[in-house]
Amino acid sequence: MNILGHLGTIYVVSEWIIRLVMLIVVPFRRSPEAAKGWLLFVFFLPWPALVLYHIIGRPNYPRWRRERFAKLPKAFEGVTERIKTLTAYQEPELPENLKQAATLIQNLGRFPNVDGNSVELLSSYDGSIARLVADIENATGHVHLLFYIFADDRTGWSVIDALARAVERGVACRVLIDALGSRTWAPRVLDALRQRGVAVHLVLPFGLLRWKTARADLRNHRKIAVIDGRIGYVGSQNIVDADFKPGIVNQEMVVRVTGPVVLELQAVFVADWFLETQEVLETPDLFPSPVRTGHVVAQVLPSGPDYPEAGIGQLIEALVHGARRRVVITTPYFIPNEGLLHALGTAVLRGVEVHLVLSKPADQILVSLAQRSYYAELLAAGIRIHLYRDKLLHAKHISVDRRVSLIGSSNVDMRSFVLNSEVSLILFDREANTELRAEQERYFAASEELSLDTWRARPLTRKIIENIARLVSPLL
Repeated sequence: MNILGHLGTIYVVSEWIIRLVMLIVVPFRRSPEAAKGWLLFVFFLPWPALVLYHIIGRPNYPRWRRERFAKLPKAFEGVTERIKTLTAYQEPELPENLKQAATLIQNLGRFPNVDGNSVELLSSYDGSIARLVADIENATGHVHLLFYIFADDRTGWSVIDALARAVERGVACRVLIDALGSRTWAPRVLDALRQRGVAVHLVLPFGLLRWKTARADLRNHRKIAVIDGRIGYVGSQNIVDADFKPGIVNQEMVVRVTGPVVLELQAVFVADWFLETQEVLETPDLFPSPVRTGHVVAQVLPSGPDYPEAGIGQLIEALVHGARRRVVITTPYFIPNEGLLHALGTAVLRGVEVHLVLSKPADQILVSLAQRSYYAELLAAGIRIHLYRDKLLHAKHISVDRRVSLIGSSNVDMRSFVLNSEVSLILFDREANTELRAEQERYFAASEELSLDTWRARPLTRKIIENIARLVSPLL
């Protein structure tokens, strides 16, 4: 046998070794859906699958990052005690069917439910930025911003200029921006902020030649602003123009909150600041004695690879299982796991009205194709699907039975459930839920509702492409 023959034999044998080893390795600590997706990839393309698995196959941060996170409880012992001292746990008033979901939230998160908050839902894109800029202009102590995308466009410069003026007044301004989400603008934004005296850091920087690099697919997807420890912002909107992607205009949802729960948003920020800088921020002015500004009971839930027990996916399933009347899920990206699919279908059988509000315009083609592959079975189960026209509906929120609302940065897909660092604000309040429901009704009016017969009549080629995309959806 010539040398080429020997090499061919070695290559074939190596492929089978990879298949057999990965058959053992892949299912460990991985959902059945994700395991099937990886194993299918491994079966057809063993070597490319092995390389990709080494790069993004395990939802774990590098050791140095995990070691820093392990230091958090001790580093922030004073911060944790101060939050407990300054805030009082408040059991939300809920019917029996939702009490278990509230208990789950309490056990998943590291923060208590607290009363005395006031919330304002901001659905105007430019309006929410204007409100944030106004609050920065009135800041007296500090401004903390954590965003997945921070651009140096018109929107970004309005925030940069406000931060510069705040620094001139003696306000301490700190900014965290995700290295991948802001990669197009990061060098210019970092330079502009640093020249103006703002302390700014990239979150999870990555690169082949970096000593302490992060994985490219594990990102900090949070959007948080905290001003003077008394005003907080959380939601889906980044600091970038609404039309930053050609041909697409984003529609968002942001919550402006005041009251004790702002201290929980502050704690998420200072924890992320420590993870990037190893600097502990615990001065008293960062956690001032809260002032009751309303009657809303609320809780912050951080989630992501740093918080393996704080699963936003588990919470969404529990809320759906607990629903008795109505569930509305609004998200731009919907790639559910089997547990959520079962929960949604079971809810309809129990008589619950279930609505999905999704976006008709798409900015991620492969994800959109995979998402569409679920529509037929969802519609057949009695779930109503509304496709929002004209704009990319990037808002991410859920309402359950007029009693519980969840608004934040998390999509309903495996990336947000497992890979991304996310943050959600849970509101146990009828009035807030009613306000959110009014916004959802506006979505319905601006959407096309799918029918099962029409959807099934789409061309066969589309069905095939969508279902191929679905096969790799656990990897998305």
